[in-house]
Amino acid sequence: MPQRLNLTALLVDEYDSALRFFVDKLGFEVREDTYLGNGKRWVVVAPQGAVNGLLLARAVGKRQRDAIGDQSGGRVFLFLETDDFARDHLAYMQRGVRFVEGPRHEPYGIVAVFEDLYGNRWDLIEPTLA
Repeated sequence: MPQRLNLTALLVDEYDSALRFFVDKLGFEVREDTYLGNGKRWVVVAPQGAVNGLLLARAVGKRQRDAIGDQSGGRVFLFLETDDFARDHLAYMQRGVRFVEGPRHEPYGIVAVFEDLYGNRWDLIEPTLA
């Protein structure tokens, strides 16, 4: 069986506020929300129809709490691909998603950078068809 990445863990401060952002603002679906005991949950969200998703991991301890919103040192590290950039960009702006870089055309597609509720940077990208 070939290998593939399945989930990407994203540190969050609290499950429910993270769920509200990803579901209400980005339109993701909840794939799993299982209580594991002692306040811990296994929470997976993903874009509608996507194969892979995000594991929303509640930070434990000072080191993890300090990394919330800065898991990549301020760089874009999550890339959300769309088949209709204009549609999703407008919808996100209307829902209050903060874009830190406006749309631009690159050889690989149309892209704009937004931040999640913690300040992690994402690319919203519609790739150029090859």
